[in-house]
Amino acid sequence: MNKLLGIGAAFLLLHAPGLINNCWAQDDSTKVNTLSFSMNLMTHGEACGGGLPRGNDGLETVDDKSQFLYGRLRLNVDYDRKWVQAHAVIQNGAIWGNKNNQSLNLYEGWVKLEANCGLFTKVGRVALSYDDERIIGTNDFATAALSHDVLIVGYEGHGHQVHAILGYNQNGSNVYKSTYYDTTNGSQYYKSMQTLWYHYDVPKVPLGFSLLFMNVGLQAGYPLGHKRYDYEPAHSVTQRFFGGYVNYHPGFMTLECSYYKQKGRRVLIDPTGEYEGNMKVDAWMASAKATVKPADDYGFVLGYDYLSGDDYVPVIYGGKIGMPRHEVEKGFAPLYGSHTKFYGIMDYFYESAYINGFTPGLQKASIGGFAKPMSKLDCSITYHYLATATSLTDLNSTLGHAIELQASYKFSKDVSLSAGYTQMMGTETMDRLKQGSSSKQARWGWFSLVVSPSLFTAKW
Repeated sequence: MNKLLGIGAAFLLLHAPGLINNCWAQDDSTKVNTLSFSMNLMTHGEACGGGLPRGNDGLETVDDKSQFLYGRLRLNVDYDRKWVQAHAVIQNGAIWGNKNNQSLNLYEGWVKLEANCGLFTKVGRVALSYDDERIIGTNDFATAALSHDVLIVGYEGHGHQVHAILGYNQNGSNVYKSTYYDTTNGSQYYKSMQTLWYHYDVPKVPLGFSLLFMNVGLQAGYPLGHKRYDYEPAHSVTQRFFGGYVNYHPGFMTLECSYYKQKGRRVLIDPTGEYEGNMKVDAWMASAKATVKPADDYGFVLGYDYLSGDDYVPVIYGGKIGMPRHEVEKGFAPLYGSHTKFYGIMDYFYESAYINGFTPGLQKASIGGFAKPMSKLDCSITYHYLATATSLTDLNSTLGHAIELQASYKFSKDVSLSAGYTQMMGTETMDRLKQGSSSKQARWGWFSLVVSPSLFTAKW
């Protein structure tokens, strides 16, 4: 056996240069260059009432209503030449009327090289989207959306897709200083990230499944020269995700399910934004969703999500006066996914935290329907039952009920208008955990007008 392995290794070493050359060799004799420019203008408005916590004095907020308009403009540049692709997106976003809230940034900017045998590499700032976007998604409804500075090396072919993703973030080109990464001034919550994603589509069966492993390095400790009495040098702690996603599409039904485990350590930040320490995390989540579409113009959706939670407020070992201490945090954090897609369009639980960083987890059961009354009009209604994943000492686990209405009309291929309304009917548990009776009767309406014309295309 060892001799066979040695012969095989020698064969690969001798022939690897030729294999790589054949795989990456490109014929430019029939090259066609394509350059295109386009834009995406989104005007987004919101009006909400309720859902605001009590102030520091413990009193209810007098005015719990707010309205605003937000504008986002993206300019897109794309270049394509047989085996080379380049993509750049310049983004500007601001609240209407606030000149100090202007932001101009590079949302995406990457180059992709493709080989003849299915291998590819992509490097730059990328808007990542995998599977149903539960763990890694663009979260585009959050207006600014998510993108990552990464290197991706992968293979796609014969039903298989394998992506290896590597990222490392820093605030500046520190040569003599420490490598402390201040996430408040960074574009990402992590300092380093290594992800392996595999997807396979089963031949002749409407079944696809994915496996995901992610290792995230989080900044811990304090920057060099910090004056805190319990100074802890800058270092990284790691957090790991692993799990999978399955999509089965028999006939007019679509069945989806996922499971992810979260291990490692989590960084704790105090209310002032200061590093407080880190503690072990052992959490998990599972979901199931069934979509029934007997006709092209209507259908029904039934789903259930479970995200594990803690019994107490997370306090590192040693505790605080009057608060239970524990060494393991059990609250699952979905991190870089598109949260509004799964936990309600208001995202009451992961974009907006509970008091004191408490994470009792979440159970969400939903049922809804969608219809297409006109060729360009799509409508939907969804009911959500919400509850904590953990049993609370003196409170019922039911958080409340929410009803969501949404509609979208496509005027043309370049112009669309979407709008929605959510009514939250919370319980005493919601009041206590979110610290405000207004949380019990939150109301939220929104609209988004999107105009995305193609401006110019040239070939040579």
